[in-house]
Amino acid sequence: MKLERTRNAARNVVFDGTLEIVNMLFPFVIRSVMLHYLGTEYLGLNGLFKSLLTFLNLAELGVGSAMVFSMYKPIAEDDTPTICALLRLYRTIYRIIGLVVAAVGLLLMPVLPNLIKGDLPVGMNLYVLFLMNLGNTVMTYWLFAYKSSLLQAHQRRDVISKVSLAVRVTEYTLKILILVFTRNYYLYLIVQLVCQLAVNLLTAVCASRMYPQYVTAGKLPKEKTLDIFRRVRDLFTSKLSATVFDAADTLVISAFMGLTVLALYQNYYFIITALRMMLVVFLNACMAGVGNKLVMESKEENYRDLEKISLLFLWILGVTSSMLLCLYQPFIRVWMGEDNMLAVGLVFCFVIYYYSMGANKLINMFKDAAGIWRIDRWRPLTAALANLSLNLLTVRWLGLYGVLLSSVVSIVFIQIPWLFHNLFREVFPRQSMGKYIRLFSGLTAVALVSCAASWLICGMFTLNVWSTLLLNAAVSFVVPNLFCFAVYGRNPVFRESLSQLKRLLPGHR
Repeated sequence: MKLERTRNAARNVVFDGTLEIVNMLFPFVIRSVMLHYLGTEYLGLNGLFKSLLTFLNLAELGVGSAMVFSMYKPIAEDDTPTICALLRLYRTIYRIIGLVVAAVGLLLMPVLPNLIKGDLPVGMNLYVLFLMNLGNTVMTYWLFAYKSSLLQAHQRRDVISKVSLAVRVTEYTLKILILVFTRNYYLYLIVQLVCQLAVNLLTAVCASRMYPQYVTAGKLPKEKTLDIFRRVRDLFTSKLSATVFDAADTLVISAFMGLTVLALYQNYYFIITALRMMLVVFLNACMAGVGNKLVMESKEENYRDLEKISLLFLWILGVTSSMLLCLYQPFIRVWMGEDNMLAVGLVFCFVIYYYSMGANKLINMFKDAAGIWRIDRWRPLTAALANLSLNLLTVRWLGLYGVLLSSVVSIVFIQIPWLFHNLFREVFPRQSMGKYIRLFSGLTAVALVSCAASWLICGMFTLNVWSTLLLNAAVSFVVPNLFCFAVYGRNPVFRESLSQLKRLLPGHR
């Protein structure tokens, strides 16, 4: 089966993008309401639990990606029996994962008080809250989590997004009402649990109706099963390291600086996470198409796609970095108030961190689509250990600067160069590596110059906060686009990318 890559990617971008806008706007409101009705400590506590459960979220630590990758080839070959056997295997794996998550979560409970500096909010039982969050995670694996792999491998993430969109709007609305009228954090978590279960069940129903020919039946050859387990093992190491990398900052801040500082940090981090997820929509929309093409076309043709996707993605990343830099402080002032603002120097660190994370996500998408997890397994582990070590060394005398810069150093000097080496060793023509590094570095340099220019222009004006937001938004959007178009407007890769985008518009197919 040859997937309709361009059409599916466009559909995924629309619905994934809509979902991410909802997931970006509603949580802003919820954080504001929680701050007003419950207090800063609850924001910090919420963030701490999120990081702990991210650490335990084994569905994203190798199995999910390995499931989807293993389906690319049988889908391309219309091999229904193999897909059915894969589903049966994945169902078993997810049931085991649920048990493992529950066991590890229970083992973590005795050390929970050591992860918080200071006191808990009055009336809150740390262990009960953690068990409610843990139950939320465990139950999702036992309720058809494996079914979503069918939709992802067929490049139909839009179906998952439609289901999630309906449930999440309901969930966020109920959460806001609970915070305003009851101020009951326990009830808040119950709603979260019920809605997550609804997403799993409804997604499974949609997958079964769209692909009724795929059922959990059959058995894979022993060698094929061993190959999948090797992929899961290698990807598990990679994803586990990435999760440790992401969670280290939150845990270190909570343990050394307290829940209040963590809440301030996460207000800023929440914004770059929301923007990053919008960019991930673009990458996820391309993932299945890239994976399908990697098994069907030449290295040279796939390298051309790498150039096109990288140029568009880094262009967008540069523009959003410029807007982030110029809008961060006035937005936080309006959203959370001046008392909850961090120093301007930390804003620069957050923007650099955001750009580094985005660039790393881009290269990781191609690595995951190609399934080269075995040769890549030591890179994320090394970066995670470096980040954690630097965090512990610098947090006492540099504070939040040390936490942010530790992450940037790990990404820029370990993750990205190592990824380049692995991709051009296994996936793309080796002789093209220098050409790609020049494209990547050039786009990054343009982003840096345009961010500086936008910042300087915005600094020339002193207006009220709302006028500042509007002016800074306009300047920080226009300036980087002008810079990028001046440098890359005549680039043949850019022109080819534009032609492909035009075919998505009505009347151009």
